Amino acid sequence: MSTHAKRERLLLADLLEAAGPEAPTLCEGWRTRDLAAHVVVRERRPDAAAGSLVPVLKDRQERVQAEFADKPYEELIQLIRSGPPRFSPFTIKQVDEGANVVEFYVHAEDVRRAQPDWSARELDPVFADALWSRLERTARLLGRKVPVGLVLRRPNGQTAVAHRGTPVVTVSGEPGELTMYLFGRQASAKVEVDGEPEAIERLREAKQLGI
Repeated sequence: MSTHAKRERLLLADLLEAAGPEAPTLCEGWRTRDLAAHVVVRERRPDAAAGSLVPVLKDRQERVQAEFADKPYEELIQLIRSGPPRFSPFTIKQVDEGANVVEFYVHAEDVRRAQPDWSARELDPVFADALWSRLERTARLLGRKVPVGLVLRRPNGQTAVAHRGTPVVTVSGEPGELTMYLFGRQASAKVEVDGEPEAIERLREAKQLGI
């Protein structure tokens, strides 16, 4: 049975393949080749991928990722499509869904939205609910450093608090757009931002969303 993570994995691979190795992405300083290498290292080299969370390992992560980026682009795409190695915890459906749904969705959008003619992707309601569920669980982690109160609101009225404080800024949009916003892609997220002008400006200038 297909899962959200498997579907987003294949979509990401297709987008990377279509864009080619030197296309821009929303990840600052990364072309599509770099993004593909990042995805492969995250799944296949946990010793290096830990650099995303452990500063002392950052240099190792960057070195290993650069080595993968030098591999043939087609090989990287195939490694993404084929999924994690046999003994990886990502082969467990629950782990894959928990760790990769948002990861692959955001990176697929990193490729799509870096193109000048991109258009919003309409998500099916079940997938939108899956993204919202993950936002509810991670909002406070992702918004922990912002300098104002931050509330997320989807069109049906459901809300999630990303940061407690005053003044409060409310960001409204579909779950996919709120996901992009909260993961630091504010400039490309189709959302409405409401609050005191000064608070909105403080939030915009902070650039402290995401992990």
